[in-house]
Amino acid sequence: MMSEKLPKPPAPKPPAPPPPEDESGSPRRAALARLTDDWLTGLFTAAAERAGVRGAALVAVGGYGRGELSPRSDLDLLLLHDGTADAAAVAALADGIWYPVWDLGLALDHSVRTPGEARRTAGEDLKVQLGLLDARPVAGDLGLVAGLRTAILADWRNQAPKRLPALDELCRERAARMGELQFLLEPDLKEARGGLRDATALRAVAASWVADAPREGLAEARRTLLDARDALHLTTGRATDRLALQEQDQVAGALGLLDADALLRHVYEAARTVSYATDVTWREVNRVLRARSARPRLRTILGGGAKAAPERTPLAEGVVEADGEVVLARTARPERDAVLTLRAAAAAAEAGLPLSRHLVRHLSSAAQPLPVPWPAQAREELVTLLGAGESTVGVWEALEAEGIITRLLPDWERVHCRPQRNPVHTWTVDRHLVETAVRASHLTRRVGRPDLLLIAALLHDIGKGWPGDHSVAGEVIARDMAARIGFDKQDVGVVATLVRHHLLLVETATRRDLDDPATVRSVATAVGSASTLELLHALTEADALATGPAAWSSWRASLVSDLVKRVAALLAGEEPPAPEPLAPSAEQERLAVEALRTGEPVLSLHTRPGPAPEDGEPEPVGVELLIALPDRPGVLPAAAGVLALHRLTVRAADLRAVELPTELGETAGLLVLSWRVAAEYGSLPQATRLRADLVRALDGSLDIRARLAEREAAYPRRRGVKAPPPRVTVAAAGSRLATVIEVRAQDAPGLLHRIGRALEHRGVRVRSAHVSTLGANAVDAFYVTDADGAPLSPERAAEVAGEVEKELG
Repeated sequence: MMSEKLPKPPAPKPPAPPPPEDESGSPRRAALARLTDDWLTGLFTAAAERAGVRGAALVAVGGYGRGELSPRSDLDLLLLHDGTADAAAVAALADGIWYPVWDLGLALDHSVRTPGEARRTAGEDLKVQLGLLDARPVAGDLGLVAGLRTAILADWRNQAPKRLPALDELCRERAARMGELQFLLEPDLKEARGGLRDATALRAVAASWVADAPREGLAEARRTLLDARDALHLTTGRATDRLALQEQDQVAGALGLLDADALLRHVYEAARTVSYATDVTWREVNRVLRARSARPRLRTILGGGAKAAPERTPLAEGVVEADGEVVLARTARPERDAVLTLRAAAAAAEAGLPLSRHLVRHLSSAAQPLPVPWPAQAREELVTLLGAGESTVGVWEALEAEGIITRLLPDWERVHCRPQRNPVHTWTVDRHLVETAVRASHLTRRVGRPDLLLIAALLHDIGKGWPGDHSVAGEVIARDMAARIGFDKQDVGVVATLVRHHLLLVETATRRDLDDPATVRSVATAVGSASTLELLHALTEADALATGPAAWSSWRASLVSDLVKRVAALLAGEEPPAPEPLAPSAEQERLAVEALRTGEPVLSLHTRPGPAPEDGEPEPVGVELLIALPDRPGVLPAAAGVLALHRLTVRAADLRAVELPTELGETAGLLVLSWRVAAEYGSLPQATRLRADLVRALDGSLDIRARLAEREAAYPRRRGVKAPPPRVTVAAAGSRLATVIEVRAQDAPGLLHRIGRALEHRGVRVRSAHVSTLGANAVDAFYVTDADGAPLSPERAAEVAGEVEKELG
């Protein structure tokens, strides 16, 4: 309801200065709300007098209604009137408030309604109704506002059976769209699951009188998220809820925290509290609504007012199921039964049921602590819990919410809510460990000791809470924790070995030459036995699958399986064949003959199948690109640059010199490149186009560096945290056939081209390349020799590595 714009009223008195800098948190938000109230009251009073309107009120709704004004928050206002004034006068009153707000550049969400209109709109729009639940009078007729609040609350409670499921669905849809705050590197503090929207939804559920959220820690968690948003607004000067990477250090400083990691951990802990409260509350809501809908039918069946007790189904000693939850049996005595907590958790996970919140809280306060080392029954229950599959996660989170996990496993505190900066990782460290156990539970039929696999999965990254190499630190911690859990000395040693070397197989398979006997011997020496190798293979797969979609693929799986077969053969007493030049395949030889005949590059591009699974067709592990051409300098950087221009990702590269007889009876040297590639997106380019560009790159008519620079300028990467500088090192004892130079750098189009060019300029020959990319990080290993095909001297190798690092930086 708006009239034609009236003459602009006198300039409004702006709000008073913001609160002092030393005031923060809830006092700052409350002070901002009071200052805004005072200013809007002045605007409303003056405008109402000019327009001659009585029976009206200005109402704060939403976050402003709750008095939670962050420095750049929107103002959510409702102009409520009783309908007695004419439309033009009400519109003039509205103009007298809205325009001064806009003139100051403040964001405004506004509406003009009678109480009846407000109720009808709330009945049609759930978001409007939620906002009105927090309605608070700012100025005007207080009775009018009180009447609306009473009516809105009554409507909300009367319509709860219909409205609460709709609110639940709204929260689920938002969570699916925005993700879980407690795991995001750039979380939205408001919209992500476990954020401020969910905290507000819990208030709405409480207002319905159907269920109430767990109150322990919830108010503090809400304050933490609001404080972080305040600091974000002050740091950026913008009304944003997204905690972007480049702003996290400043926000941490504003909150008095050490660094961005401390900030994320602080925020994650708050989000986890809200998420757990959300799960518990909606479970209770659904239980109550089911009971209400079933009650009339039950009365009809039983007659009169008879009330049936919920059925209790035994699950384990002292543990029963009641009304869809796991609760304690009436005879259970947690103060006398130290294993009861783990037994209840294992029973719940195996049954796919949630633990009752009351059970978890009771066990947290009353359960007898386990002796150290644990008795065999406790160890078996932990293994059962970890082996239950996906249902383990919810049970584990319930135990962790009440602090039970850190009491059982004190070192868990170090990884609790710890962020992982590598975007390849989907989860925080603690959740990744649980997810790895879940993945490992599906692989237990492949190993002889599933209990050791599950425990190693739970502990493999436990060292990430300590400085230094997390695998080295984790070995020490895992040894102590496995002994605490009650494993014997031999099993403790196996768990420690698995934790120490949990990255060994995938790093070796993707970065080292598997045809080099030194590679296989180094892995066999580290693993020690066939049974440990079997466990390590399963742990490697579970860890990668739990990390995220970028960490595992059919290609990586095939490389790891190949390495495991070679190591298993060596451990069984079969010596690897002596290193010798490998003969080219029939396809490679055919291409080499054609390249010798034409004197130009010859290409072949085809899909390479992976190993056939037991229950289906083999899955492709990439596309194999074969290139044969006369031996000459600059082949690696030229070929890598052409592939980058065509948006092909190189997964592995092998360069081999081949000598063929000519028609004159002499020999000619050729290079055969065997690469595995994948299209960055879209379909693969035609081999003829790749060949044409390769010819141009080799003769100098195609400036690859310039073309890549043009593309980077046209499509710049999104701004974020500055990447660490590249690091180039010489791998110790990498091979007897060549020197292994390892490059760790930020992945970017043309990186392999730049590395190849840098190596060529240093006068070394690349025998093979093993390329591994995880998220934004590339770890590439190059087997290089001197011009005569011999490994580089240590001094020369260090010099080359330093020069390449300098050029890449």
